[in-house]
Amino acid sequence: MKITPSEAFVETLVAHGVREVFGIVGSAYMDALDLFPLAGIRFISVAHEQAAAHGADGFARATGRPGVCIAQNGPGITNFVTAIAAAYWAHSPVVMITPESGTSTMGHGGFQETEQMPIFSKITKWQVHVNRPDRLAELTSRAFNLALAERGPVQVNIPRDYFYGEMDITLPKPLAIERSAGGPESLEAAARLLAGARRPVILAGGGVIFSGAVEECKALAEYLTAPVCSSYLHNDSFPASHPLAVGPLGYQGSKAAMKLLAKADVVLALGSRLGPFGTLPQHGLDYWPKDAQIIQVDADHRMLGLVRPASVAVCGDAKLAAREILERVKRLKPGFAKDEARLAEIRAEKDAWRDELAKWPSPNEPGKIGPRRALAALRDAMPKNAMVSTDIGNVCSVSNSYLHFEEPGLFMAAMSFGNCGYAFPTAMGAKIGRPDRPAVAYVGDGAWGMALAEVMTCVREEVPVVGVVFNNQQWGAEKKNQVDYFSDRYVGSNLVNPDFAEVAKAMGANGITVSEEDQVGDALREAIRSRRCTILNINLTRELGDPFRRDAFRPPRRLLDKYKAHSAPGQA
Repeated sequence: MKITPSEAFVETLVAHGVREVFGIVGSAYMDALDLFPLAGIRFISVAHEQAAAHGADGFARATGRPGVCIAQNGPGITNFVTAIAAAYWAHSPVVMITPESGTSTMGHGGFQETEQMPIFSKITKWQVHVNRPDRLAELTSRAFNLALAERGPVQVNIPRDYFYGEMDITLPKPLAIERSAGGPESLEAAARLLAGARRPVILAGGGVIFSGAVEECKALAEYLTAPVCSSYLHNDSFPASHPLAVGPLGYQGSKAAMKLLAKADVVLALGSRLGPFGTLPQHGLDYWPKDAQIIQVDADHRMLGLVRPASVAVCGDAKLAAREILERVKRLKPGFAKDEARLAEIRAEKDAWRDELAKWPSPNEPGKIGPRRALAALRDAMPKNAMVSTDIGNVCSVSNSYLHFEEPGLFMAAMSFGNCGYAFPTAMGAKIGRPDRPAVAYVGDGAWGMALAEVMTCVREEVPVVGVVFNNQQWGAEKKNQVDYFSDRYVGSNLVNPDFAEVAKAMGANGITVSEEDQVGDALREAIRSRRCTILNINLTRELGDPFRRDAFRPPRRLLDKYKAHSAPGQA
């Protein structure tokens, strides 16, 4: 058919099921943008382009479908960088459309011109520069196929003059790429290790969520009577109420999971790259088993053996691999019976950790709530089907101990990129993708300064996200380092904040300030019932949790005399 490049581009989006695109309006792609409403595509106009990419990330993680973001060439595109890096480490299928300066002036240093491909070269799974207008549909379609197949963000870079003209083209169809369980030899080796294990432990990673492998993971765990740990910030990879669920590993994770993993003789890492931040010592426990056999299952062969040596490496889909391994284990050792002693041990460790967490000191002060008390109250009031996103920071990280989920696709975090300003726009995208579920964002007051403008987006677009702002007047994670290493000298870590609930009201949203522990649960329930964007401004004490990484920080050393006095204790 004879068609314009803009029409070909928009029809390709429609063919891949795109109904929402996140971005800020720009002249570079306005010819295509003008067609969005006619094609049934909703354009979510955000306050900052970083939020557009976070929104696409949240949409992808909530729905399993690619999220799409687009912006003006130059500064609009460079504002995507932080969020695309976060999507890369979260393995989110985000399709980033990057209109570029026109071909006739490229290289002249014109208005809003920069090289847009190198910027994203290390944080995308695939990039393409559209070199001819008549290839726009072909290359855009390929980007969608690869975003899903390789689980990560991709970039389609389009010179702005390539949206115009006329051409004859056959529109490509989406390509479905099947995954496999893995090679038969590695699957058999994995089954033999598990069949002979005395204390197997399963580590359920993001691949369990992405592939829909929860039921297969449960069946394998039940046959082996194996406790199941969730990998760091994938608390939704296994149902928390299951008798074999022992909680998440990593920073502020579950002591029950760590203690049981420490005794394992075989560890099945199912859909996990075994990222270093999720296996570091925590709570004084160096829990990773030194002598255990490690079976690693991952769909990306580059991840196998990357961080931890793998005794058996299975390059396969977590769902299919778990199913196949179970069938082979049954043939090798039929009639496994429940290990009642092991079940009793698991219950005892879980009960001990639950009791310890409930008694963890976190005292309230007049008009201020201890952070752990606030997190416990939020947990108790949270609907079971709520999607929760967490920002980086001290209180948000402590929430890892308190967030429990019964189904996959409910928990979203900035993962190992750890950027501030992540949670609220990600929850916004998740809510747009799954309007049937509540969406709640946990944000520290420092990070909130990077995201609060998106309250205006939620009001304008009628997206009823609940933002929980932990207002303790400080950059808590960095302040903890100043407490531990710099004799309580606070440079840049103290904040003076407004009442964020009142700020939200000025933007047209609901706002609720909470200063007493018994108000927290009712405030969250009220916010969700309102079906409007609502900000809970929770006033907290300045209590701080453990630092992120003691192994990556050194105590200060001063050589010049004029700095030595400043370094002495008590000189804050």
